[in-house]
Amino acid sequence: MRKVVLLILVALVVIAAGYTVRGALGHIASDGFQNSLKKFHVKAEAAPEPPRAPGNDNAPVIRFVKNPEMAPPLPERDISGAPLSMANWNGKVIFVNFWATWCPPCREEIPELITLQKQYGSSLQIVGISEDDDPAANVIKFAKQSGINYPIVRATPEVITAYGGVPALPTTFVIDTRGRVVEKHAGLHPMDSYVREIRALLGQPVDARIETYDDTGQLFLKNAVNATELPGVNLAGLTPEQKKAALHRLNAESCTCGCALTLSQCRVNDTECPVSGDMAAKVVKEVVRGGKPARGHTQPTTKGPQT
Repeated sequence: MRKVVLLILVALVVIAAGYTVRGALGHIASDGFQNSLKKFHVKAEAAPEPPRAPGNDNAPVIRFVKNPEMAPPLPERDISGAPLSMANWNGKVIFVNFWATWCPPCREEIPELITLQKQYGSSLQIVGISEDDDPAANVIKFAKQSGINYPIVRATPEVITAYGGVPALPTTFVIDTRGRVVEKHAGLHPMDSYVREIRALLGQPVDARIETYDDTGQLFLKNAVNATELPGVNLAGLTPEQKKAALHRLNAESCTCGCALTLSQCRVNDTECPVSGDMAAKVVKEVVRGGKPARGHTQPTTKGPQT
């Protein structure tokens, strides 16, 4: 009898403890755990923030180039054969987006571009420049399946050259309402930053500080000739005359990595290129020593694309 009573008491204690634990776990799941999941979800989905204005942690920075150049022309017909004219987009902000169906970041970005086109349809025109080698029918099928709501044109060597080579996909050129290229974004870019840029170019209020910069190859590689510093090239300690001579050679001699660019352009275009890095370092050493190129060192005459 005592064993039966003891077993009953133990069972009651276990049941009561179970309800207590269940209630506690339920509270955690409904409050702490759910909040943790929510924070994780937001963190996973949130795009990286743009640079902040110095001295003001709450003000993002929008950067546009000084003295912007007119946008290079695009093909007169889209990939389906329909007429295409940038003149019809006067007064609109234009995004020229280089992409490909085989590019995962491009595919990730497409839904955001679709949303932007819907949101700013009367003030924004996105045009996709497809770098696919597939038949046009395949790209058109992909566009329809993805719900792309902006025109797509086939990339041609002329277009790629005119826009500076476009080494990375996706790459988006931002064009203002006067048809001038004011910024370029290589890789994925936060949608919030795109919205700020669109609003700023349309003259609408924006919660950001606008700064301008000189194009020394960041937009168009031809402007690398204006650079006084180059990525990965140590010009420190050179006299003004030596620096001028070094930059002259870096803009005159071509990289031999196969990029068909000058050394300056290659350093701007691909900061990780070991060939242009080594060649540029050799040029600087030769200038400092006051000597001529070493025997056997050739000066390629091929220059990069002029845009």
